[in-house]
Amino acid sequence: MGRFQLNFFVFLVGSMAIIELSIAGGEGSVPIEQCPSACSIRCSATHHRSHCMDVCVDCCGKCLCVPSGTIGNKDECPCYRDLKTQEGLPKCP
Repeated sequence: MGRFQLNFFVFLVGSMAIIELSIAGGEGSVPIEQCPSACSIRCSATHHRSHCMDVCVDCCGKCLCVPSGTIGNKDECPCYRDLKTQEGLPKCP
């Protein structure tokens, strides 16, 4: 395999890994304009939807990530998980 072919192969494999991370989610995977729709899913099971949406959109705007599902899975988004209120409680739903 020639040097060009090897470099191209390494580039191709690296690009595929980046695409996989983007598809899988994680920090920075939600464009800011998609925060409301991602938060709509996250807040769909709560009775306090308006408050949940306000806080979630704020968290998403800071972290560009919203965990999957309606509860839990916060390890998918460490920034989202680690944001705290002034009282030191978890901020993001």
